[in-house]
Amino acid sequence: MNDKILVVDDEHDIADLIEVYLQNENYVVYKFYSAKDALACIETKDLDLAILDIMMPEVNGFSLCQKIRAQYTFPVIMLTAKDEEIDKITGLTLGADDYITKPFRPLELLARVKAQLRRYKKYNSTKEETNTGSILSYSGLELNTKTHECLLNEKAISLTPTEFSILRILLERKGTVVSAEELFHEIWKDEYYSKSNNTITVHIRHLREKIGDTSDEPKYIKTIWGVGYKI
Repeated sequence: MNDKILVVDDEHDIADLIEVYLQNENYVVYKFYSAKDALACIETKDLDLAILDIMMPEVNGFSLCQKIRAQYTFPVIMLTAKDEEIDKITGLTLGADDYITKPFRPLELLARVKAQLRRYKKYNSTKEETNTGSILSYSGLELNTKTHECLLNEKAISLTPTEFSILRILLERKGTVVSAEELFHEIWKDEYYSKSNNTITVHIRHLREKIGDTSDEPKYIKTIWGVGYKI
């Protein structure tokens, strides 16, 4: 079955361009020029990924991302009109998995889409496993890589696929420092990494908030400045 992708952008030319490239890759595309029109689609279609523009009238991409994250775990890629750091950080904090800056190369967007879908399919396949799987644990924090559940002192913690992947990698390499670049490549499996890319940093920050951790006095995720992160 072909993956179903939601595209929401009030710039018609951009939305139409994205649609053409995605359809050429045999994706099923649900295209909308406003977030309000897209809401019904989100609730009625079994979506695999969403591409959302941030700057839209009435309901912006941030609000739409929040509505998606309240119920669904499929990947969300945000489109930013400018290279605004605050927009990227806000989007990632609200649950977006990745962002791409306009103007963008369509082939780069396709690469990001494919990377997110690969990870999401892996997430769903492990989630559907019924047997007791591998348990990764540390000081009351437990990650079940088969059922895709996270527990903190026996209380369930809701993680996005990206957050789960980061925590899994760190727990698998417990005691070893993992660089942001290593995390990025292992999770996204693409080459679009630069030292200025703060995607991992923001996801780590959001992950810490969920597990009650802080960068100043970490119980779980420790920052090794200039090197990376470790548990």
